[in-house]
Amino acid sequence: MASSKRTSAQTKQKSVWERMGDHWQLYVMLSIPLILTIIYKYVPMYGIQIAFRDYKSVRGMWGSEWVGLKWFQRFFSSPNCIRMIKNTILLSFYSLLWSFPIPIILSLAINQLRFKRFKRSVQTILYAPHFISIMVVCGMLRIFLSPSGGLINLIAGTGIDFLSEASAFRTIYIASGIWQDAGWGIIVYMASLANVDVSQYEAAKIDGASLFQRIRYIDLPELVPQIVLMLIMSAGNLMNVGFEKVFLLQTDLNKATSDVIAVYVYQQGIEHAKYSYSTAVGLFNTVVNVILLIIVNKITSKISEDVSFV
Repeated sequence: MASSKRTSAQTKQKSVWERMGDHWQLYVMLSIPLILTIIYKYVPMYGIQIAFRDYKSVRGMWGSEWVGLKWFQRFFSSPNCIRMIKNTILLSFYSLLWSFPIPIILSLAINQLRFKRFKRSVQTILYAPHFISIMVVCGMLRIFLSPSGGLINLIAGTGIDFLSEASAFRTIYIASGIWQDAGWGIIVYMASLANVDVSQYEAAKIDGASLFQRIRYIDLPELVPQIVLMLIMSAGNLMNVGFEKVFLLQTDLNKATSDVIAVYVYQQGIEHAKYSYSTAVGLFNTVVNVILLIIVNKITSKISEDVSFV
């Protein structure tokens, strides 16, 4: 008893550096991702000041004139500002609304399969679309939705150019996203369901619980922390619409619904070399994302105390 007290007292007397020295191998391993994060995530934040300067490459960062909120004012006064913000929010919100529950439903359904070989086959089939390039997916969509010989038009017996219809763009974007990523999204949920004790299902069957009751009272409570975590992460990207797919599917005729902030930043920054202006628009987008992340985190923390970022 006395020796254990003496050991604990010695441990308390050790400084932080001494305790780190005792486990230096772990800190060396931790330093690698920490250094990479600082280099690639925090050091580039130095360039945010471009949004407040009239950046000229010949003058450099510090030589360029400080203009304050000039570029933000220009963006908010541009004729397409409201439309771009609206399209970005609606496209992200509808994507979250329709695509977020699908992996949860799929994982609950697959978890009920008892034939392991069939279960693995279903999972593999669902995972596969995730590994298809966005470029290939958009090419497939253009072929399937083509007004001349497209699969959808052949089945429906019509000749509609769906990609030229502004009203159809969001449906195409969301449906293709569900097809491509729903299977990949079940991995986290399947891993959680694998931790459920089988004896709970057996006890529930003995007590006469139906399939839906077992899902409701055993599976869903197990998934709640993961659901909350994934919801927080998804909400943090609410303003980050997938640039590649929108850019590849966008046409002059569907811009009423496909004109989003991400594509606008690319066009202004890369195509027109307006670096300060595009940085200001991108910074606005990021600030909104951070605010949404904090709000959703506070709300979800009331639901599940196990998951919280802030």
